[in-house]
Amino acid sequence: MGKVVMYGSVSVDGFIADEKDQPGPLFDWLTSGDVPLDESGALTVSQTSYDYIRPYWDAIGVTICGRRVFDLTDGWDGKPPSGIDQVVVVTHRPRPEGWDPAAPFHFVDGVEAAVAKARQLAGDRVVEVAAGDVGGQVLAAGLVDEVRMDVVPVVFGSGRRYFGPVGGQHLLEDPDVIQGSRVLHLRHRVRR
Repeated sequence: MGKVVMYGSVSVDGFIADEKDQPGPLFDWLTSGDVPLDESGALTVSQTSYDYIRPYWDAIGVTICGRRVFDLTDGWDGKPPSGIDQVVVVTHRPRPEGWDPAAPFHFVDGVEAAVAKARQLAGDRVVEVAAGDVGGQVLAAGLVDEVRMDVVPVVFGSGRRYFGPVGGQHLLEDPDVIQGSRVLHLRHRVRR
């Protein structure tokens, strides 16, 4: 079974979006280099970032996100982002009216059900959990194996927190640290 990884780009003060749910410059590092990250050529990163991110992206089988992200992105028009095979959406509401039932999106109620469904779909591939409220809930439930953060040199001051409103203390192992262009990649294993 693949590991569960909480992932996202984050400001140095711990935010994944500003007060208006906008990422601002958090994704600028994805266009700050000269190495294409995907076939589109729209994303270009430093060689160091490519060597770190590309193998991780290739290992992802399923992404878990919350309904807020799903709605903000208009469900990526029914096509999972970044070449991901499947998306599991944590929501208490039904799928949107008119949603194509053949689209590789699964709507579940609760983070435990989301992780179980994602693991079933992913097999031995990585289950990625989007940072934010849902990611914090999955961490609090003890279901996250690793936390990956792309730390961007910006201070938001307020907004959407990387770990959401997670309660309690959660210990992480010392980070693996990779310096890219306009980003610091951190990978922490969750201490059990």
